[in-house]
Amino acid sequence: MNADPSDLAEDSTAGLPSDAPVETRSATVTASLHGLRLDKALVTMAPEFSRSHLQHLIAARHVSLDGVVADTASQRVRAGQRIEVALVPTDESRAYVPQPMALTVLYEDEHLLVIDKPAGLVVHPAPGNWSGTLLNALLARHAAAASLPRAGIVHRLDKDTSGLMLVGKSLPAVTALVRDIAARDVHRRYLALAHGATGSTAFTVEAPIGRDPQVRVRMAVVAVSAGGRAARTDVQRLGLGAGAEGGRGAISALSCTLHTGRTHQIRVHLASLGHPLVADTLYGGRPALGLQRQALHAVELRLSHPVTRAALAFECRPPPDFSVAWLQVTGAAA
Repeated sequence: MNADPSDLAEDSTAGLPSDAPVETRSATVTASLHGLRLDKALVTMAPEFSRSHLQHLIAARHVSLDGVVADTASQRVRAGQRIEVALVPTDESRAYVPQPMALTVLYEDEHLLVIDKPAGLVVHPAPGNWSGTLLNALLARHAAAASLPRAGIVHRLDKDTSGLMLVGKSLPAVTALVRDIAARDVHRRYLALAHGATGSTAFTVEAPIGRDPQVRVRMAVVAVSAGGRAARTDVQRLGLGAGAEGGRGAISALSCTLHTGRTHQIRVHLASLGHPLVADTLYGGRPALGLQRQALHAVELRLSHPVTRAALAFECRPPPDFSVAWLQVTGAAA
């Protein structure tokens, strides 16, 4: 049954005060909607929300029928019943809000921000992490971020990857940074600890990456004809040592230079060779050397300033968990 908004006799938009964050709407079910599913009836009251979000509001007990909290989206409404719904905003709509938080800033001017991102910090809001992200911090840090694409974020590090990140603070800077990254004019080097002894001390992995057709939360080496995108990583082994407690298995200490920036690129390329990162459980790695998060750190950035074009270079030492593990493998500080 297709319903029209006029089929619900909405006799009030009263509810919470107009300056409250949540609006409450109420309406009376007309004869034309008798027998309709509750979630479909709600669509006629709040067409600006998706049906799935309205179903979520029902499950979260934000909907009532004749003053009784509704419990299922599939229950049928009856003519004359009064529906009331608290239109709690979607998680997505609440994601882009300023949230002050401390950032480790290595460089900042009116156009560019360079930070040392800690492991555990999500860069951009996404399902499961709608707040407390770097984007939220940037919105709180400077007013211009609200008018920039992704608040100026031009590349990402995975949640559990630490290290250097570039952020544009003006539209000209964002535009130039995106262009330079696409042209491979931004040098990005990472340190990684991977299971096993790599076959050679220096090698290049050039294999396209796309969504894993079997496990959608992962990426994989995928043929270009199947949606993979070109990806290249240069790898140099800097050390080789024992693995977990008791010496089980070798671990390679690696320097990885990106020529492209595909999602999970280093993680996928190394795993495809049988060398998943230490503690990278998504790609077959195991915790070792005290590390409980993937052993990856963005250690070096070299670029031209996006506006002045002056040469810039940045390095940052890994955090303690990575540094301790690296020392165990190489016998030297990272």
